[in-house]
Amino acid sequence: MSLATAAVGTAPEVAAAVRSALESVFEAVAATRTDTAELLARVAAEGRRPATVDLAALRPGLHLRLARHELVSGVGFVAAPGLLTDVPAWLEWWQSGSEGDVRPLLLDLDPEQSAYADYTHWDWFALPRDTGERAVAGPYVDYLCSDEYSLTLSAPVRMEGRFAGVAAADVYLRHFEAAVLPMLRRLPGPAHLVNARGRVAASADPAHLAGSLTKGPDFAAVLQRARPARFRGLRLVPCRDIPLVLVISPA
Repeated sequence: MSLATAAVGTAPEVAAAVRSALESVFEAVAATRTDTAELLARVAAEGRRPATVDLAALRPGLHLRLARHELVSGVGFVAAPGLLTDVPAWLEWWQSGSEGDVRPLLLDLDPEQSAYADYTHWDWFALPRDTGERAVAGPYVDYLCSDEYSLTLSAPVRMEGRFAGVAAADVYLRHFEAAVLPMLRRLPGPAHLVNARGRVAASADPAHLAGSLTKGPDFAAVLQRARPARFRGLRLVPCRDIPLVLVISPA
């Protein structure tokens, strides 16, 4: 059953439906995280550090997730700088092409070059690194991968107890909005979805456009408490286990 046709109308029902949609994406992230952690553990057991050639073993699983998960447009493992022996940084990243093909992402990750793409400051990398939790980042224009307005869902990967990088998956914003906007419009007041930092992920409220910041409430605290709250007339409903908050304004 698609989200667009789901019979939802109350705030808890909408939050649950959003959770259901993005949990399918987080399933792809979790599978990539498991595969990567197991791969890194095998390499460590051999008494050596990993290299890009080792990460090639992840590709069959990544290709399978792109085929199976409708909302996923890109998926992979993003290494922490210094993890690999042969390159300073690396994305083992695969994405769907316009004709349904699967293709690798090729970037200049040499910090000595002017075109170096430093991904460590992006929320999808920094939030899992700094919090140890999974994250929803964006929407933002994904200049690294697709030049599309996107959400990135990610989770930390560890090797021998240390942060090794993130497993992640991209969702085009246009696909996410097509899924959730019909539900948001059924609510009794203007509604939008925000991440832990207040970035609007989707909106049926003209006062809060996708990509803008909603200021005031402590959305991270709402997510941590995992129960509805209110802030100056706003109703805040966490999407249970998904780091997004449903914000409903007075009608």
